[in-house]
Amino acid sequence: KTKPVNVRVTTMDAELEFSFRGNTKGRQLLEQVVRTIGLREIWYFGLQFVDNRGLVSWLAEDKKVTEQNVKNETPLQFKFRVQYYPEDVDEELIQDITRKLFFLQVKDHILSDEIYCPPETAVLLASYAVQAKYGEYNKSVHRRGYLSSERLLPKRVLDQHKLSKEQWEDRIQVWHEEHKTMLKEDAIIEYLKIAQDLEMYGVTYFEIRNKKGTELWLGVDALGINIYPKDDRLTPKIGFPWNEIGNVSFDTKKFIIKPIDKKSPPIMFHGTQPRIHKSIMQLAKGNHILYTRRRMADNIEVQQMKAQAKQERLQKKMERINRETYKCLIKVITELKKRLDNRDQLELMMKLYEFEETTKRAERGGAHHVTHKLSKYEPGSENVPKKAARLEAERMEAIIAKEELARQAEEQMKSQEQLAAELAEYTAKITELEEAKRAKEEEAETWHMKAEEVEQSLLRTKEELQSVRTPYNESDHEHSEENSTYSAELHSQDIGEDHLEEDRLTEAEKNERLRKQLMDLSSDLEQSRHDSKNTQNDLLHAENVRVGRDKYKTLRQIRLGNTKQRVDEFEAL
Repeated sequence: KTKPVNVRVTTMDAELEFSFRGNTKGRQLLEQVVRTIGLREIWYFGLQFVDNRGLVSWLAEDKKVTEQNVKNETPLQFKFRVQYYPEDVDEELIQDITRKLFFLQVKDHILSDEIYCPPETAVLLASYAVQAKYGEYNKSVHRRGYLSSERLLPKRVLDQHKLSKEQWEDRIQVWHEEHKTMLKEDAIIEYLKIAQDLEMYGVTYFEIRNKKGTELWLGVDALGINIYPKDDRLTPKIGFPWNEIGNVSFDTKKFIIKPIDKKSPPIMFHGTQPRIHKSIMQLAKGNHILYTRRRMADNIEVQQMKAQAKQERLQKKMERINRETYKCLIKVITELKKRLDNRDQLELMMKLYEFEETTKRAERGGAHHVTHKLSKYEPGSENVPKKAARLEAERMEAIIAKEELARQAEEQMKSQEQLAAELAEYTAKITELEEAKRAKEEEAETWHMKAEEVEQSLLRTKEELQSVRTPYNESDHEHSEENSTYSAELHSQDIGEDHLEEDRLTEAEKNERLRKQLMDLSSDLEQSRHDSKNTQNDLLHAENVRVGRDKYKTLRQIRLGNTKQRVDEFEAL
């Protein structure tokens, strides 16, 4: 028996300890991790490690862990990270745990400036991150300083503005309050929907040279392979979608991409380090498989997962509606109780009114009349003036009581009108919430029935999962020991000419409210900005904004012309 090997795997929010036998493959270790954390969308993730030469690598799934040049230490160290990104987070990421892990990793990349993010977007994203952690803003709970220990913004953004830590926190708190009753899970997906429109989101960059020796960046992402100039990783100049690529291969000297178009020559380049070629191959194969899957009908496992996730989210929304309804009912009951308590005030008002009637005669007669009247009953009495004074005092008290009664009556009328308006408002809100709850319950029932159907189908077709969930397998990987050449067919013929990604709009273009929020933030921050501290990426982004470019408009532009024209353009750089 082989001696067990200890391993520590760090996720974005936890550390896990395992042990395995020496013949364990990368796939088996990865599956052990995802089972532990309850993750099913395994295809986006991989195990990252530092090899014996100090280079960051991804664990190959079809090879033994101990045969992959993992740095020899006890325990072996791995990071569980996102390796492949979806095209659309809202449509493709299913489980809440998947969304959370994506959110934590993307947030970390933005805060560390691995993904460039303009200041106004960084502040808005920070407010969603706060909502994801703290939930709904509550003035009595989230007192000033509740964000003081949070890492909220990239250091670059902090350095570029003349704002104190407290002023930044105040701005983020205002936007946190803006999100109101948004669920934490919804805040996470809103964060990702905005972040995925950033130019550097989801791109893995490699330093390469073309045949002329020009230094360039090769960017591999969910949509294809793009070429960037050496001084600009925001705006690619040439793009090749995955459905134009038929084969990728490499040896120690060069990497070759063969387009499907037979009229086009291959794309050939050299990595600045031979090790880069293997990483490009790995990312190209995995991204191509996911690109192809997205353009086909969901397999049974994905259908079942989507139905279950939909049902769970509906349940959470119904629970939130119930909580909101309960709050409204409590408020209505409280107001009704006040209204009942006001009946005592009405009785008091009636008594005061009766007392007022008995004093009217005294008001008309005046003090002289009272004195004269008393003198008739007690002629010559020395106490008459005193009694007159006492009655006069009582008369004045009655007048004051009358005035107070009138004031209370006026306030009571206003209170009754306000209460009636509020009761009408609460009644309408309760009706609205009950309608929403009824609609959600009907939707949940529909999805429950779909989930049961899918579950039955899943039991009959379980065998298809292995091929779908295995991005890499031996049959895709040809290895010639003689010339150390690695090659992989990408089977792009099955994809067709679907280029829907070129027609996409950014979240800000689709959402007028978001666009206004970003404009307001940009205007606010502009007043405190140090222009002298702009980075190269700031200048590049500002130029893109000035000419009206965004991630998807750029994508359309860099794919113009046929494949051969773009290959020639690449060689001419």
